[in-house]
Amino acid sequence: MPHKKVLVVHYSQSGQLDNAIKHCIAPLADDKDISVTDLNLKPSEPFPFPWNLLDFLSVFPESVYCDKIPLEPFGIDKNEKFDLVILAYQVWFLSPSLPMSGFLQSAEVKEWLNDKPVITFIACRNMWLTAQEKMKVLIAKNGGILCDNVALVDGGNAFETFITTPRWMLTGKKDAFWFFKEAGVSKSDIKNSARFGKAVKDALKEGKEKSKEPLLKGLGAVNVNEKLIMSERIGHRSFLIWGKLLKKLGKPKSALRRFFLRVYLVFLVLMIVTVVPFSLLLRLLFYPLMIKKLRKQKAYYEEPSGSENYKEKNE
Repeated sequence: MPHKKVLVVHYSQSGQLDNAIKHCIAPLADDKDISVTDLNLKPSEPFPFPWNLLDFLSVFPESVYCDKIPLEPFGIDKNEKFDLVILAYQVWFLSPSLPMSGFLQSAEVKEWLNDKPVITFIACRNMWLTAQEKMKVLIAKNGGILCDNVALVDGGNAFETFITTPRWMLTGKKDAFWFFKEAGVSKSDIKNSARFGKAVKDALKEGKEKSKEPLLKGLGAVNVNEKLIMSERIGHRSFLIWGKLLKKLGKPKSALRRFFLRVYLVFLVLMIVTVVPFSLLLRLLFYPLMIKKLRKQKAYYEEPSGSENYKEKNE
């Protein structure tokens, strides 16, 4: 087969996403007929991990509005041609992480993505729908064609991950404790993501990437929890309102903005202890009436790869 070139772009603070995408692309990297160019994004001003709470909140407005941030040089010829591009990204405040947003607004990127099939790869807590919608826009602006999406999520329930994810983010500790499971995407899900790389490798050998059609159908690449759709939409609207206000108050580290970040934090806590339980009750009551609409939305968000896993079951 003709030699194929794949560009893999990623950014991870904790290392979870890097580990997951490494397992995913292993079948590609091991094939002599495929060249994998690994681009690990590096912000000019590094983001910390673990986060300080105020530092974490300070990037919230820019994240929500997908602002461009400066990145270190990519070290790749801007005229390089790739057969396929894989974008592995974290979700920050229901949006793509700032390094990935910055990458997709860089001058060189259009040359690499234009008229090329693009696969997005996510590893996150559980909410990624609005982030992926924003990625679709950014990819399209660069002329890329989204052919697949993979979403690996934490298998814990909403209550568990509400405790374990912030603990991991703010302390760096992800181990199991008390009755809580280990934070993050499970080791088995990460290891099993190699099936996506194998499917991509096989598709490249047959030239299927040229069709710009999904390469990962039937592998259970995405599974949307329809019960979270409304919660994510409501949360995103709130982020847009507060993000716009905070941006008007100054730069991320300005005294005025950091003061109002504390105000926002109080608002957030009050929302969690009052409005969230009430909204959960309403969702429970009205879920039977909205199930058809939610299932239609679920099918939309699971495109283009889908949640069916008939290929995996048959192997």
